Amino acid sequence: MLEQGDTAPDFTLPRDGGDELTLSALQPAKVVLYFYPRDDTPGCTTEALEFTALGAEFAAAGAQVVGVSKDTVAKHDKFITKHDLGVALVSDAEGDVCERYGVWVEKNMYGKISMGIERATFLIGSDGKIIRVWRKVKAKGHAQEVLEALRAQ
Repeated sequence: MLEQGDTAPDFTLPRDGGDELTLSALQPAKVVLYFYPRDDTPGCTTEALEFTALGAEFAAAGAQVVGVSKDTVAKHDKFITKHDLGVALVSDAEGDVCERYGVWVEKNMYGKISMGIERATFLIGSDGKIIRVWRKVKAKGHAQEVLEALRAQ
């Protein structure tokens, strides 16, 4: 389980628009890396819209926001277009990055147990170390909470 002070596992994944994104290549910017279950669902849309709305403030604080799910790049592109999103979305179709960050977990919904992505966010410093971790995130208001933590650095 990754914790504050650990080095964030590096990765290169396909991103919206057809390019690739490498985490370490974003340095020296800080990175808000948020994991979410699925594109275009109510909670995931709320979270993405809130990060988008605060995008200029994250940039002013020296951070880049990146969302991760197992959805395909094509689904990411549709999600971005439909909601005019301003965050980078990467596709972890194989689930390797989700596993390395410890967000691929057993979930229990209405008595049905299945595996899925736990909504979680990692604030990563310019040195590649994890500054803060949020797990079992509630989407509404989360982006503002992350921004406040970023500003406190």
